[in-house]
This record gives sequence, C-alpha cells and structure tokens, in this order.
Amino acid sequence: MIMEAAMLHVKPGLAREFEQSFKEASPLIASIDGYLRHELQHCMEDDHKYLLLVWWRSLEDHTVGFRESAQYQEWKALLHHYYSPFPVVEHYTRINLD
Repeated sequence: MIMEAAMLHVKPGLAREFEQSFKEASPLIASIDGYLRHELQHCMEDDHKYLLLVWWRSLEDHTVGFRESAQYQEWKALLHHYYSPFPVVEHYTRINLD
C-alpha cells in the first residue's frame, strides 16, 4: 500500500467552490481499481491550503490506472483550475516501527 500526498493551494476566494467541486470529483477517483480511500484536510492556519491524502494498493494504480483514465480527465476538468501553484504530488510508503 502507498499513500499519495499533495498540498493543494487553492486560489483565494475559491475555497467554497473548490470544496463543492471536490465532492463532485470524489466518486471519480474512488472508482479506480486499486483505490483504497482518500481524505481532504483543510489547513487551520491558511484558509486556502488543503492536504489531499489518497491510499492506493500500488504506485501504478495511481500513476497509470488513475492518471491514464477517463475519470482523471473529468477530475482534472473539475479541479485543476483552482490550484496556484499546481501541486507537487508525492508518494509514501509506511515504515514499520515495530
């Protein structure tokens, strides 16, 4: 399992619209094979900053399965115009601390 993390900087004044569009877009990502779950966190110190976390079965489920899908094109159309700058997406794997 991997976790995708993206810090989203939403253009000032568009937070409400972004949140509504994100709700509309959520079923798109959830429909992809290998998707496990996702959450969107709102920054308490900066009202136009969000953290998107998505858990995938594998890196390829995100980078190929989602990004090369028709659903991604819809996701992009719904959400990408809200970001400035465009987010850096990183992938993480859990370290066993036992």
